[in-house]
Amino acid sequence: MGGVTHDGLDRLTEQMDTAILVVTTQADGQRSGCVVGFATQASINPPRLLVCLSRTNHTFGVAARSDHLAVHLLAHRDMALAELFGGETDDEIDKFDRCTWHRGPQQMPILTNAIGWLVGRTVERVEFGDHVGYLLAPVDAWFADRDDDPLRFSDVMDIDPGHDP
Repeated sequence: MGGVTHDGLDRLTEQMDTAILVVTTQADGQRSGCVVGFATQASINPPRLLVCLSRTNHTFGVAARSDHLAVHLLAHRDMALAELFGGETDDEIDKFDRCTWHRGPQQMPILTNAIGWLVGRTVERVEFGDHVGYLLAPVDAWFADRDDDPLRFSDVMDIDPGHDP
């Protein structure tokens, strides 16, 4: 019996079809945001959320200088936001000039059209190979009073990343 292959892991994660999240942050007057495919609840008590940022993503550098992240849940109708934050890079454009947003708790950029968001304080950063995990303690959250299905991994598989993987 051989080791786990990339193909095996890819097939498993495709079947999990997790919700696609957009993480935004700001530091030193610079905003940034990206689509995040790796996220999970990490603790019930105390409440903790783990989100992982790619080292090659512009947002990674801004997040490294910030104490907070905003994590957004998108609906199917928000595919344009997923394409903006997943298919473009802040190295080349200001994504926030192309969407509706406002300053939220801890001055985090909040995407107005998201069906929910959570701002979390970074408790710990954990090295995970080509990604760094941000363990977040919730500071504030908001969720819409409607039943929109979240955008899923399978919905965005055709988006070409705005940066090298």
